[in-house]
Amino acid sequence: MSKVTSKLQLTIPRTLARQLRIEPGDEVQWHVSGDSLRLVPGRSIAKPVDPARRLRLFDAATARQAQRQSANKAPARTTERGWTREELYSRGRAR
Repeated sequence: MSKVTSKLQLTIPRTLARQLRIEPGDEVQWHVSGDSLRLVPGRSIAKPVDPARRLRLFDAATARQAQRQSANKAPARTTERGWTREELYSRGRAR
């Protein structure tokens, strides 16, 4: 846990800074969410991507999804189950 100094400064724990790749001199953003604060490293903010690249990425993702779906197709159901609905209602009862 970190303490706030008299100048309202905080120290980020080393393990968290390494995990988020925050280095001295990096900018961070603070976001208020109700009673919480959220720290976001400055370089993690998404930069705009040109429309042609976005379209290529979208097409590639769509092709990957179609490939996954074709590999996971369920086998065709057979209509013969070996029992009828009426048999389920009368199962275990005296006839």
